[in-house]
Amino acid sequence: MELLTVLGDSPWALFVSALISSTLLPGGSEALLIWQLEQALYPAWLLLMAATSGNVLGSMLTFVMGRWLALRYPLPLSAAAPESDSNVLQLNSATQQPDKAMQRSDGAARQRAQRWLERFGPLALLMAWLPIVGDPLCLMAGWLRLNWVSSLVMITAGKTVRYLVVAGVAGVAL
Repeated sequence: MELLTVLGDSPWALFVSALISSTLLPGGSEALLIWQLEQALYPAWLLLMAATSGNVLGSMLTFVMGRWLALRYPLPLSAAAPESDSNVLQLNSATQQPDKAMQRSDGAARQRAQRWLERFGPLALLMAWLPIVGDPLCLMAGWLRLNWVSSLVMITAGKTVRYLVVAGVAGVAL
């Protein structure tokens, strides 16, 4: 939080807050956006761009972490293979040993994110702004090796709308 103190009320503080908020760390970029919009020290478009770009960068970092995981722990094609049973223990294709990454990441949010991405592809990333499931969506999109350009476009669209709605709900004229 000391970094945000140094950055003060600049758009860079909003960028950093949004970046942190879009990773697995908690943050309050919406509150900071509303406060900065109400202070009117900077144009609204600049603040919206700072919040959106920081939040998108954080999501794309999570996406890249998923890509790294795909190299280290390839996911089995659960939806593509009709004979695959979700109750069967998945084996690592290289070692034929139980895939420890799959065992560790079998949380409900990961499973939900994987189902959405397998069903809707990059369109599911329009929901990357959602609490709880947004981070796993970005991670799983990378892990499933979705096209990064399509993913970037969908993440950006969803997060832009989110911040526009936040600004609108706060009653700030854009």
